[in-house]
Amino acid sequence: MSLVELMVALVISLFLTLGLFTMFSMSSTNVTTTSQFNQLQENGRIALALMERDVSQLGFMGDITGTDFVVGSNTKVSANVVNDCVGAGLNNASLPNSQPAHFRRLWGYEAGVSGNSLSCLSGAGDVNSTTDVLQIKRLIGPSTAVLGTARYYVAATSTQAEFFSGTTAPALPNSRIWEYQHHVYFIKDDADGIPVLRRRILTTGSGMNTEEQLVEGIENMRILYGFDNDGDDTADSFMPVENVSSLMWDNELFQRLVALRIFLLVRSTQSDNSYTNATSYTLGDKSIAAPNDHFRRKVMSTTVVLENPVFIRK
Repeated sequence: MSLVELMVALVISLFLTLGLFTMFSMSSTNVTTTSQFNQLQENGRIALALMERDVSQLGFMGDITGTDFVVGSNTKVSANVVNDCVGAGLNNASLPNSQPAHFRRLWGYEAGVSGNSLSCLSGAGDVNSTTDVLQIKRLIGPSTAVLGTARYYVAATSTQAEFFSGTTAPALPNSRIWEYQHHVYFIKDDADGIPVLRRRILTTGSGMNTEEQLVEGIENMRILYGFDNDGDDTADSFMPVENVSSLMWDNELFQRLVALRIFLLVRSTQSDNSYTNATSYTLGDKSIAAPNDHFRRKVMSTTVVLENPVFIRK
């Protein structure tokens, strides 16, 4: 081959190599993009499914559903909780107290924004700021005859209830026994800076100090509370937690809570330097400015209709 022919062959090979490299780079970028969007979709779906399962049964209290707990009258508490998680209101610990006030089975706040917080999440770094926190108390059905040492239970009839722990059931005539559940959902970063949807659960050994990591990449949570104003069991308005008054939490008004709208901002767990996120996001009533970083995000939401809305009707 002559020198000219060799140079022409080298130039053609160079163009072919550049073309192949460009195709490989585009293919790799598409794989990364598709993989991250699939991850966002799956993480958001799992997080909403976990919360929806809990929230939909909110207010279920076995045979005494729909009746408020009044210690000394229709309720007896034969257990105590170490490291409790106490929220705002006169009667908002894990178990009912003797104060003549509504026992809050549901409560929430926005961390760093609301004036109140849960005692177990009041320390620095316990929960990410400007994300909602949701507290839920209910019984788990069906009734059970097998008792565990690490759980709390309620023995209930249609008119009486007794909270207890351990394997020895109280002697409450004609009662059935249900496992008692107190959950707190919140968001906190892990050691690598990845936001994680977490849940505090009630156990006899650790109280409310037991913490579960549920789903990675859940960066923000916003909850709107749906209230029925005319008695037809349908939400007439949805409002953020800042607009829910103490009277509404304590059922001192006619309005009844019948649904929740849950919004999640899901973030990829790994950055992509080829991508810059200049998108702003809306979670219900809340706007989040464009982060201008290298993480992809997606907003996912669901509306949960409560199956036991009568639980706050006196």
